[in-house]
Formats: sequence, structure tokens, C-alpha cells
Amino acid sequence: MKKTVVFLSDHTGLTAEAMGMSLLSQFRDIDYDVIHKPFVDSREKVQQVVREINHIAAQTGEQPIIFSTLVDPEIRQPLKDCQCLVLDYFESYTHILEKELKAAADYRHGQVHSMANANAYRNRIHAVNFALTNDDGAITRSYPDADLILLGVSRSGKTPTCLYMGLQYGVLAANYPLTEDDLQTPQMPKALREYKDKLYGLTIDPMQLQRIRQERRSNGRYANLEQCRWEVDAAEKLYKRHQIPFINSTAMSIEEMAVKILADLGVKH
Repeated sequence: MKKTVVFLSDHTGLTAEAMGMSLLSQFRDIDYDVIHKPFVDSREKVQQVVREINHIAAQTGEQPIIFSTLVDPEIRQPLKDCQCLVLDYFESYTHILEKELKAAADYRHGQVHSMANANAYRNRIHAVNFALTNDDGAITRSYPDADLILLGVSRSGKTPTCLYMGLQYGVLAANYPLTEDDLQTPQMPKALREYKDKLYGLTIDPMQLQRIRQERRSNGRYANLEQCRWEVDAAEKLYKRHQIPFINSTAMSIEEMAVKILADLGVKH
């Protein structure tokens, strides 16, 4: 079975997609054709989308599913003529909240992923720059400013996780690569000793690590399975020896890892 899924928004569509993908992930045996419709911010644009969706419904014989975060009720109106299932985030919950809060909604679009909150936006940009500047232990003098320092062997997922935490949460995340020199001694790496409360480790399945490293540099010890096994084992022993919390990144998404790390360290965001 294959269904057409449309993420419809008057702004970036990130909220519609996040909501939709979260729900659709519960139905693993169904395939989807995904269509993104961002910045649909007028009645005329919605009418055009309706025509496209009705054409798809006629061609496939299947009713498409629309996940909508259109805010303005007037703009949403043409969706009533659409041959589809509409799951409308704002229509479903706004009236309930108005009743509970005893206040009328403003119906302003683009507030979640916009620059409406300039300070929050600047904080996220600063956090991304911080993650890039403090990537792979290149600079350690900024560690006093870091909210957390992510540890792990090369290619275990440190950099993308730090960048995600910066972009999504405005968290100042540095990362430190555990080298062979670090792993051959029982002591904590010198650059990290003052910041134990900020440390969090990543580990990974050695075979998965080997596959990732082979894509980058297939020759030599770097991508050798025995080398990967030794590094992972030594890193986990270091975490346990110094009571550093850690998680296995093998089967976790960046989003899952970020939330888990922030919760375990108690980092506010």
C-alpha cells in the first residue's frame, strides 16, 4: 500500500513535517510519496494545492493525507473541497486552548521557526558557531563556556550531535576526540580534567564504526575492524573508570541522542 502524504504550511513546514513523520512512523508497513508545500500563505495558493491533490486522488484512486499547519482560518477554507484526509494541527487544538486560556488566538503564521524571537535566533546561531569552533578538540580554551563536552572515538557521531544541539536548542556543545594516546592511559585526558560534570561519552558498535570509517578512508589501520574494536572497548573502559555517562549511538538518531544527553546532564535549553 502506498499513500500520498502532503506537508502543508504557511511558513517553513518544519512543524507539519515533524508532526506528520512522528505519526506516520507508527505505521511501518506502509510506503509514502511525500510532497512538501511550504509558504502557502494565500487562499489562491491553497486552491492551487487543492487542485493538485484532487488530481493525484483521481489518478491513484487513493485519498491523499494532508498534515496542515495553516494558521489563518480564511486561508484554510479551500481545504474543505479537497479529496483528501486533512489533519489540521491548528484547527484541532486552537479552539480548545482558547477556551482553556480564556483568550483569543492571534492567528499569526510563522512564529515557531521564524526570527520572531530575535534573541533565541541569535543564541542558536552562536551555539552553531561554538560547535564548529570547538569541533574535534581543536580549541579547548572555550571549554569553560561549554554547556557540555561530548567525547568519543573518531566517527562515532560527535560533530553532528553537537551541531544539532546548537541549532535546535541553542546549547553550547563542544566535542573532544579520544585518540590512541588518550586511550592508552588510565588517566583522564588533561584537557578534560576540570570539566568532569560537563562530560558525556558516545560509543558505537565496532562493525558500524568500521563501515563508517571505510567510507572516509578505507586503507590502513583506521578502518581495520580490530582497531575499531580496540578503540571502542578502550573508550568504554575510560567512561566507566571515570564515571562518565555514555550512550551507544549505533541505533539512535541524532534527535534521540541529543534529548537523552541533555536530560542526563540536566542541561537547560
